[in-house]
Amino acid sequence: MHYSSILSDVIKVADEASERVLHIYQSDFKVQYKEDHSPITAADMASHETIVRGLRSISRDIPILSEEGDQVPWEERKHWRRFWLIDPIDGTKDFTQRSGEFTVNIALIEDGQPIMGVVTAPALKEAYWGIKGEGAFKRDRTGRTHRIQVAEPKDIKRVVASKNHLNDETRAFIETLGEHETVQAGSSLKFCRIAEGHADIYPRMGLTCEWDTAAAHAVLLAAGGKVQTLDNTPLQYGKEDILNPHFIAAGNWYF
Repeated sequence: MHYSSILSDVIKVADEASERVLHIYQSDFKVQYKEDHSPITAADMASHETIVRGLRSISRDIPILSEEGDQVPWEERKHWRRFWLIDPIDGTKDFTQRSGEFTVNIALIEDGQPIMGVVTAPALKEAYWGIKGEGAFKRDRTGRTHRIQVAEPKDIKRVVASKNHLNDETRAFIETLGEHETVQAGSSLKFCRIAEGHADIYPRMGLTCEWDTAAAHAVLLAAGGKVQTLDNTPLQYGKEDILNPHFIAAGNWYF
């Protein structure tokens, strides 16, 4: 498959989902809670429905795994060599708190790796996308698109950290980096800040799921970065357990 031939269509799908999400974000929406006590709104489902419909129009033979979709048993998933992995809204807490730092995420996984990713931040009017080996791009709030790449860090590292999930283990790792600056970011934007050269490293010593990271992971790979587990192997997708192990995202300088 020539991924570049469908990238513009995937971006259009993400933009359409973003418009629906933003419309609900600007309304008096209600928050409900799933069995795991995580929040969900009408925007999550609207985004899910829009993305699934759009991706099926692009390619009906590639299966789809979504945070808000039906659970697919491992006996079926283990045969997937290629699949779409989507998080209709990453950072629902940021959505409900109206911080603006939530994202719509679409990734294409092949042989366990994120090959293509599109990330939009509807409230910030930003979008990021990339194809592994072909480069990464950002569309800013003025509509201008430019190529992005990871930065070569200076002595003082810029550490991007979660505002909602900064735990003691992560703090301990950050201290090993020596003198540093903290860059706060929500949702999958943490990867994107590294991809565009605005941060240097993002350690995550806490629980995430595959759909939380895949699209922005693809953008970071395309921008020249990496996402590795603590035993220095690439973060993998399409596992029986959809939970990610602890990982570190950074430019190539760290690994």
